[in-house]
Amino acid sequence: MTTSLGATQLEALLESAQLLHASLDLDALLRHLLRSVMGRLLVSRALIAVRRDGEMRIALARGLPQVTPGAGFDEEAARAAGIEIVLPIGEDAAPVGFLGIGSSSRGALSDDEMGFVRALLGLAASGIQNAHAHAEARQLNRDLDQKVQDLRTLLDMVRGLTAALEADEVARLLMLTLTGRWMVRRYALVAWKDGHPPVLRQKGMDLGGMAADESAIAGLGAAADGVTVARLPAGALKVRLAAAEAEAMFPIRAGGGGVRGFVALGPRPGQLAFDAADLDFGAGLVAQAAVAFENAWHFRETLDKKKLERELELAASIQSNLFPAELPRVAGYELAVRNRPARQCGGDYYDVLPVPGDGGDERLLLCVADVSGKGLPASLLMSNMQATLRALLGRFASLADLAAHANDLLYATTSASKYVTAALLELVPASGAATYVSAGHTDCLLLRASGEAEWLDSTGTPLGLLPSGLPYGERRIGLAPGDCLALFSDGVTEAQNRADEEFGEERLAEIVRSSADAPAETIVARIFDAIDAFAGDAPQFDDITLLVIKRQG
Repeated sequence: MTTSLGATQLEALLESAQLLHASLDLDALLRHLLRSVMGRLLVSRALIAVRRDGEMRIALARGLPQVTPGAGFDEEAARAAGIEIVLPIGEDAAPVGFLGIGSSSRGALSDDEMGFVRALLGLAASGIQNAHAHAEARQLNRDLDQKVQDLRTLLDMVRGLTAALEADEVARLLMLTLTGRWMVRRYALVAWKDGHPPVLRQKGMDLGGMAADESAIAGLGAAADGVTVARLPAGALKVRLAAAEAEAMFPIRAGGGGVRGFVALGPRPGQLAFDAADLDFGAGLVAQAAVAFENAWHFRETLDKKKLERELELAASIQSNLFPAELPRVAGYELAVRNRPARQCGGDYYDVLPVPGDGGDERLLLCVADVSGKGLPASLLMSNMQATLRALLGRFASLADLAAHANDLLYATTSASKYVTAALLELVPASGAATYVSAGHTDCLLLRASGEAEWLDSTGTPLGLLPSGLPYGERRIGLAPGDCLALFSDGVTEAQNRADEEFGEERLAEIVRSSADAPAETIVARIFDAIDAFAGDAPQFDDITLLVIKRQG
């Protein structure tokens, strides 16, 4: 039925339209619409429902105590509460809302009154749509502003993290940013890496022990990058965090996916929850901090490595000064030696020392020793061996007694796991007479002028390995013209190639035999060249020391 509006109704409709479109505030628009309808029709019960978040909900209600604003709109329930007429706001097929009115004090509504109401609702529909669009635009602007602020916060923190060279400073910047954003007063950060002290920042929580809890760490690995504690799967991790009243948790992950720690945050003020945007923002900050932690740890490792290298260089320099600056010149003999440590500091030792005597024939003590272990600890024990040998030299009647007393001193001053093998030769150059003691040392080679090889085996236990009371045997040998003696560490015969084959005694003997007419220096060089050719690109695992003494023919 078509209804014509009178001049008065048109004037009232125009006035309402101006008021309805004067504001983009939805609540103000709906209040004006409800007042206009109730005042025009003289009704005491009315409601308006509009679509919010995809669902039709009660926005305003007057005279209807059973109807709660914010609840879902149910037409049957509205009619049961006293609503007689329900009209769509906007198109019937897709209304933006509904108007419900009760009975009028004037009785049934006339066609003119219904026409006025429908026209008013048509005008209100566009106003409601404009208000919705305005509200969405404002929310988008707020979201955009928040994103911009988040990016600024992230950039500021990244700048700070880039400049942070200590893991503790990374932790401080991260927690300052997170707690400042959400005004959190209770929190915990725990980060760890093997070889570094753990990083711990806590306030109102005690979660540092989780770093040693294998079940909790396993739970961290399976957790999302940012998650509320309530949404964590049941397990030890959730129990520990819930007991500490944590609300949100962010794992700190290493580059390879392993867990390096976590951040736990307590409740926000005003019972506000951590929403998805909050968790994403926190996860982004923690991910940046994880990179900064790795950089800080790597920086510390680099500093420690450089410090260790400097210390090793100093130790190697000190150790090189323990070796003789040059070998003594002995009439009728040639001496040559070479030492090549497997690391910067080695554990091999060699020396050629004049033996103090009572004015008789000159005597020399030749020594090649091999300290257990490698690197700096071995070099320290090597220096102890050198000091011991030089302190005892000339104080005992026999080389065996010297070895026994050296054993006692080293045993008393070193740990049970440290010991020294040594080949000791006391030589009388004038006659070529010599005494040989091997304290658990590898067999050394005496090549006669005839080409016959004699292997000088062990005559006692390594020095410093066992307590006193164990005797050392002596072997009497003589160096005749043309004889060549090679004292060496096991790094010579046990040098390996990629197939794990050893250089061996036979190769060594053959090189010395084939070099019988060569100087001692040449024999040493040929042996080292042969070892290198045999080993190829296989790494050197042991120190190599070779001392050659050759009696001239």
